[in-house]
Amino acid sequence: MNDCKTRIAPIFRQGTIAAILCLATFAITALGFAQGPAAPRSSQQGTQTTPLPLSGRNGQNGSVIVVEAPIAGTTTSVTTINPTVQVQGPYSGGARSTAKRPFSGKLSLREAIERGLEFNLGAVGLSNAARQAQGQSQVARSALLPNLSGNLTETVEQVNLRASGIKFRSPIPGFVFPSIVGPFNVMDLRASLTQSIFDMTARNNYRSANEVYRANQFSARDARDLVVLAVGGAYLQVIATKERVKSAHAQFDTADALYQQNSQKRAVGVVAQVDVDRSQVEALAQQQRVTSLENDLAKQKISLARITGLPPTDEYDLTDDIPFLAAPALSFDDALKQAFDRRADLKAAESQIRAAEHTLAAARYERLPSLSVSGDYGDIGTNPSQSHGTFTAAATLHFPIWQGGRTEGDIKQAEATLAQRRAELEDLKSQVESDVRNAYLDLRAASSQVEVARKNLEVSTETLELTRQRFDAGVTDNVEVIQAQEFLTSAELDVINSVFAHNVAKLSLARSIAGAADSLQQFLSFQ
Repeated sequence: MNDCKTRIAPIFRQGTIAAILCLATFAITALGFAQGPAAPRSSQQGTQTTPLPLSGRNGQNGSVIVVEAPIAGTTTSVTTINPTVQVQGPYSGGARSTAKRPFSGKLSLREAIERGLEFNLGAVGLSNAARQAQGQSQVARSALLPNLSGNLTETVEQVNLRASGIKFRSPIPGFVFPSIVGPFNVMDLRASLTQSIFDMTARNNYRSANEVYRANQFSARDARDLVVLAVGGAYLQVIATKERVKSAHAQFDTADALYQQNSQKRAVGVVAQVDVDRSQVEALAQQQRVTSLENDLAKQKISLARITGLPPTDEYDLTDDIPFLAAPALSFDDALKQAFDRRADLKAAESQIRAAEHTLAAARYERLPSLSVSGDYGDIGTNPSQSHGTFTAAATLHFPIWQGGRTEGDIKQAEATLAQRRAELEDLKSQVESDVRNAYLDLRAASSQVEVARKNLEVSTETLELTRQRFDAGVTDNVEVIQAQEFLTSAELDVINSVFAHNVAKLSLARSIAGAADSLQQFLSFQ
């Protein structure tokens, strides 16, 4: 540019044409190299369908299920129903809760459930999955909303015209057009806007992402019921084990007292040594049972602490004792209807189907044209005082002609996904009915078992008392006493197991009809 200026003055003495040509050289160069960014353009390939996973179920979420199987009793007991709450995956752990919610060292069932709902890893993970799905839905929606951006550029440039293939022949003898132009500067302040007007594929991608978000919200709600089942089952298990430990201590005290009594009688020659040995073996067996149950109790308290976000220790106490309470009057048909109306996992599966339907529609709409507009407006010049506004406006109509079979491939994938999720919904409906029926069967069996176990406990207690009176009177030996004591031990364990099974069955029923966190007070007796 400086070269051009030095040439302009003498050229003006030769004529104005040369000066005009020199200025035109600079103008052509500036226009060719510094007119700001081009207006944004729509994708030349059109919007593509956002595919969904084949299955709407997330295998990483873990599970909480109740298994009640008939097993033989501890000693000579009858076969009883023994419940187990199996907690798998993230539901078996939790985020540390003591920082946000201090712990007093005493844990009630209500507090345990509240901590589980807030800090259990299963509930936390699905809550974050819902937030992630919400973000993905917002990203899909952004393709339908205006996209506005701005930029400010300051360019300093020097151009070699000859390197760019630009050559001029001067009509004036002695005048040569400059091959180097610049350095010169250009300032550009500009805003750009793009807006989709008609794009059915993008619209259905957004609808599908929104349904996935709704499905994750329902899954997070269903996780609350699973957390209640996991925490409540673990709490009931600890209570039952505490009762077993208490019973084992009582039986050990009785066996040890009998051993001491036989030792004293042996010292005076009333009983044989075999009776002393037999009673000692029984006392040692009861002591081993106490040790085993206390160890089991400590581990169960650690598991309960883990799923409620407490430190993994057994150094805390449970404040609630959940006694036997008859189940609420709820018919099977009413329970099944409530389950189909309220189960959040069913609603999540239905949302997954709607998401797959929108994805299939998006794939089919890939054949349709799409319309978008774009534009920019800015101020460009060598400096702010010498700038001038410029703008660009464009409308783009994209119509696919042949995509190499991509659209047909997207349609086949979407159809397979939709078929799979419909099958999963049918399977889930069957699973819901199975959950309700199993809970009712377990509840009925446990109720009958509680009644029988309590009667058996009364008879066993009376039998042991009468047997000990016979032994003290010298009518019989201590074999009958030991057998009567074993019967009583088994009867006490049967009562504990039966009440535990009944409470777990009610807890399982509350989960199967949904809303366990809100309706738990109707099924279990606690403060």
